[in-house]
Amino acid sequence: MSLDALRPSPLVEQATERLREQITGGSWPVGTKIPGETTLAASLGVGRSTVREALRALAGAGLVQARQGSGVFVIATRPHEDWSTRLRQAAITDVYEVRMLVEVEAAQLAARRRTDDDITALGEALAGRRDAAGAGDAEFVDADIALHAAVVAAAHNPVLEGLFTEFVPVLRRGLIDLVELLDLRSGTPNHGDDGHAALVDAVTRADAEAAGSILRDELQRTLAQLHAR
Repeated sequence: MSLDALRPSPLVEQATERLREQITGGSWPVGTKIPGETTLAASLGVGRSTVREALRALAGAGLVQARQGSGVFVIATRPHEDWSTRLRQAAITDVYEVRMLVEVEAAQLAARRRTDDDITALGEALAGRRDAAGAGDAEFVDADIALHAAVVAAAHNPVLEGLFTEFVPVLRRGLIDLVELLDLRSGTPNHGDDGHAALVDAVTRADAEAAGSILRDELQRTLAQLHAR
């Protein structure tokens, strides 16, 4: 093994990258025991503490694993990606399909669980969406997402709300692109107002079946437009 000495800074990041290259480049296949900290420190020209931090970073990426009394072994040649990274890289259509599963269930729960405060928040979000009809596409999409977020919040399920929050950056980017590409608001600046008003009404009336059906239809129409791009 031949590893060039590193520049003075930032040492941990450089050490991590150099060791990662040995793994992803095939020099250290899966199952390989990595040289000890002392050997790596001497090869890289850094202290053992720097090597230790680099190995910890590689373990966090799912590339290596320390085995008590045996050493550190390569367990994968490609780092795993966290959920947020996967969402950022996912196709908007894939995200939208999952969004349908999350939001339709959330709408049904919202109709069963909404409080007076939720009803007020939904009314304000619908009014905000209508006010944004006179604004640009990005502002309108933000107001649209805010209404959907209010529906999800009314479900009072923190897991569903957390999932929706994770989707928002990808959804926002995809919806702005869709609105601009298809020029959806050229003739109707408040595109989709009837459906959103019906959704708010269904949740307010505690009609879970109607709330789920209305939202499913709306999302399916948008998904069809995304597939047709």
